[in-house]
Amino acid sequence: MKTGIQATRLRRAAAVALTSGAVLAAAALTAAPAQAVATPSIAAKGGYAMNNANGSSLYTKNADTRLSTGSTTKIMTAKVVLSQRGLDLNSKVTIQKAYSDYVVRNNASQAHLIVGDKVTVRQLLYGLMLPSGCDAAYALADKFGSGKTRDARVKSFIGKMNTAAKDLKLKNTHFDSFDGIGNGKNYSTPRDLTKIASSAMKSSTFRSVVATKSYRAKTVTKTGSTRTMATWTNTNTLLSSYKGAIGVKTGSGPEAKYCLVFAATKGKKTVIGTVLASTSVNQRGTDATKLLNYGFARLG
Repeated sequence: MKTGIQATRLRRAAAVALTSGAVLAAAALTAAPAQAVATPSIAAKGGYAMNNANGSSLYTKNADTRLSTGSTTKIMTAKVVLSQRGLDLNSKVTIQKAYSDYVVRNNASQAHLIVGDKVTVRQLLYGLMLPSGCDAAYALADKFGSGKTRDARVKSFIGKMNTAAKDLKLKNTHFDSFDGIGNGKNYSTPRDLTKIASSAMKSSTFRSVVATKSYRAKTVTKTGSTRTMATWTNTNTLLSSYKGAIGVKTGSGPEAKYCLVFAATKGKKTVIGTVLASTSVNQRGTDATKLLNYGFARLG
């Protein structure tokens, strides 16, 4: 009798062990896809991606290496403008010849603002972020800097950009221009730029601007008539090529090469990141796409 009872107990124990083993095996199979995600290889010299919800890192490549930022600098330009107390987005700025001369002299990207036109701050933000207008950047720096002269106001505005970087506790970022056309001391890192962008994206106005594919501004001319500007097209091609893309900003230049600060949302999850010094316009988009896919795969 005892032998029969022992045999029954052994059979039950074996069945429990078999069931437990099956559950563990199923769990292992379920977890396998996340473990199997391969870290991507990108052409960019530096790259970083993070979970925008909590700031946790998802990908790093030379994430804290100081590199030239090109026009991704304009993310901070917009952030500083939008942080001004009592900001009136509908206030008008008269376009000066100095802004036009500046972009011509530097062969810089521009919004093709017309001297004498009165353009709203909101419109200037679109001109800044979509066609990457250095003339729009100059107009904003002149408007929101402090001082009696244009040079003093621009210097003041750049100072505000650096103060904002310090407030974010960024130790590897410095600005010496309002648009990325620097004097040798305009630099940041993939991690720092991502943090700047993440902070800027807290503004609903900023989010709306950087998610816009194209925009046409109606400005007031110096004679009081209305002018419809040429369409400004966003240089961030991810807005059309990547499902869920919501921003942020491109950049390029002899030193910066090809840069892209990017963000996309899937469900309730947002991945935000940066690639700096990629090898071409197309490659920076490819690099960013790889990091977005990898980031979302890691988030599950």
